[in-house]
Amino acid sequence: MAAFVKVADKGSFAAAANHLGISAQMVAKHVGALESRLGIRLINRTTRRQSLTEFGQHYCESCRTILADIHDAEAQATEARRIVRGVLRINAPVTFGTHALMPVIATYLEQNPELQAEVVLSDRLVDPIEDGFEATIRIGALPESTSLVARTLSPYRLIACASPSYLERHGVPTSPHDLSRHECPIFSYWPGQLGREWTFHKNEQLFHVPVHGNLMANDWKALHQAALLGFGVTLGPITALADDIAAGRLVQILDDCEGPSRPMHLLYARDRRMTPKLRQFIDAVIAAFPAEVDV
Repeated sequence: MAAFVKVADKGSFAAAANHLGISAQMVAKHVGALESRLGIRLINRTTRRQSLTEFGQHYCESCRTILADIHDAEAQATEARRIVRGVLRINAPVTFGTHALMPVIATYLEQNPELQAEVVLSDRLVDPIEDGFEATIRIGALPESTSLVARTLSPYRLIACASPSYLERHGVPTSPHDLSRHECPIFSYWPGQLGREWTFHKNEQLFHVPVHGNLMANDWKALHQAALLGFGVTLGPITALADDIAAGRLVQILDDCEGPSRPMHLLYARDRRMTPKLRQFIDAVIAAFPAEVDV
């Protein structure tokens, strides 16, 4: 139909071909196929010019309407691809999700008012595919997987803090090894050595410090609250502790050392169709938590 209408507009197969970027023979084949399917001639052909038959004139107007409708439908599809809409299901660890990821999600939703986000915060390891999450933030080492794509984010860095009252009673640790003599409540979801052995770097020296605590909890917010109440030293992310440090409710200790860090990744299904909502969310998270580049 597009070739036929272009011939009607330009007056010849050659002119239509030049506009469409194909050969005149191909234009003639398109028009011929259309006439064969309809069983009626649309164009009178002469050696110098082509002109529409009476039926061809009426049919041409119908074609213009149909092609315009197709153009409008394709324009709507293009617009739909640009507009982020629907529901995006996201999973992330509780503390990181609350203090670090939520500002990113809030900004993302403000920029895309037709989108909804269903955020499930849990320190339990979930299966992103079985549990139906389109995007999952995972802190810690990743097992090998052929079904998930893992995008590297900036490491999840931890610092040590305590309340002024605790430090006044028990003294300020000046070396990582001093922590072995302090109350260090344990976050029970930290696997392996991170729960019982904290690692610090200072001047290219690595310290592995065995710690103990009379308090264990599966939610870091409980340990945070305990630290605010003067019970021990807490190890937590700077994003969650910054306000308390600035207000003087907590004091960062061993600030001349680099605290423990864990790898962090954004996971999504390898075979998932990359929808605009997922693509833009991935871009937003990577921009907010860029992977470190070795220099």
